[in-house]
Amino acid sequence: MAATSWEDSVKCLKGVILDMCGVLYDAGEDGGTPIPGSVEAVKRLKASDLQVRFCTNETQATREVFVAKLQRMGFDICVSEVFSPAPAAVAVLKERGLRPHLLVYDGVVPEFDSVEKANPNCVVIGDAAEKFSYQNLNDAFRVLIGLEKPVLFSLGRGKYYKEDEGLNLDVGVYMKALETVMIGDDLVNDVGGAQHCGMKGVQVRTGKYRPSDEKHPTVTADGYVDNLAEAVETILKLRGQ
Repeated sequence: MAATSWEDSVKCLKGVILDMCGVLYDAGEDGGTPIPGSVEAVKRLKASDLQVRFCTNETQATREVFVAKLQRMGFDICVSEVFSPAPAAVAVLKERGLRPHLLVYDGVVPEFDSVEKANPNCVVIGDAAEKFSYQNLNDAFRVLIGLEKPVLFSLGRGKYYKEDEGLNLDVGVYMKALETVMIGDDLVNDVGGAQHCGMKGVQVRTGKYRPSDEKHPTVTADGYVDNLAEAVETILKLRGQ
C-alpha cells in the first residue's frame, strides 16, 4: 500500500480515536456483529504504547448499556474510554446552570438524571427516532419560542447512520482532539470533522463507506484502508511494534 500523509505521521502519534459502529462492528437486529479482525485489532492497539479512546454518536442508550454490548462481542473496552454526546452535554448543562427540555430517545434519558429539568430554559435534542413526532417537536419549539434567549443543544450534527435495514436519519457528532488520528467510516463527519480539528482522518471501507466517497468534491481522507485491522497493522508496523 502506497504511503500517504497519514502514514507519514504515524511515528509521531500519541493516540488513536476509533469510531465504533461501522468500524468495530456492523449494526444488526441482534445488536450487531464484529467486523472481521476488529476485536484483535483493538487488543493490539491497547497493547501498544498508544492511548486508545472510542468515540460514538450513540444517543439511544447509556454508555453502560452500549459498552456492555461491545464487551459481549469480545471487545476489550470500558465505559471510561468511551466518549459520547450525552455526558458531554450534561457537563455543559451543569456548568451553565441550564435545565433542559429533552427530545431524546428513552434509552438515553438516564444520562440526564443528574440535571434539573423542571421549568426548562433550554432544549436538548438527540436521535429520538420515532419520538420525532409533530407533537414532540412542537413541544420543544414552544419551550424555545418562550425563552428570551433560546438555547438549543444538539447531541450531534451527522446526517445519517447505518442500521440492519439501511441508512437512517441522525443528528451526528462533533469531537476534537490533538495529535491523534481518527479512524472512521463516515467521510464527512468522522474524517472531515477530524480534519477540521487539525487531525488526520482515515476512512475504512466498511460501515457507511461508499466507493463514491473517494471522489467526494469537498472532503478527501488522508488515507483509505479496507478495515480497522489493516489500519492497525499499518500503524503498528510503521511504529516498529
